[in-house]
Amino acid sequence: MSQLKYDVIVVPVDFSEESQNALQTALSLAGDVSKLRVIHVLPPLEAISPAVVWGDLSDDHRIETVKKFAEKFLQTHGATGASLDVRVGGPANEITEFATEVKADLIVVSSHGYHGMKRFLLGSVAESVIRHADCAVLVLRRQDAE
Repeated sequence: MSQLKYDVIVVPVDFSEESQNALQTALSLAGDVSKLRVIHVLPPLEAISPAVVWGDLSDDHRIETVKKFAEKFLQTHGATGASLDVRVGGPANEITEFATEVKADLIVVSSHGYHGMKRFLLGSVAESVIRHADCAVLVLRRQDAE
């Protein structure tokens, strides 16, 4: 893989151990942190959530809070200087749209490895990214998967 050239690598993170692995893998493939485009996707707020109804919570506030946390996350994992974007929506859709916008050569996404009913109910972000991405997708298997 080291002979392949990647100028723009998108790395979706949810701050889990699996996404830490994806970040490290993407960094080793890129060789340069400036080639990384990290994205975190927040679920949309429910209109009837108490914090929304009372006006205590907004998407802008959530995005700013996550950006602060993500900067620390990137620093902790050796990716200070990577481009960071936080969006609100469906994860797979936002990831693939973002990858298209930044003209990504590769998306490095972790798999949570759900099986059976849990996968049926939750869906698979990685699978949907594979189906809809305009670029190559590297899916990393869970490190504790059987």
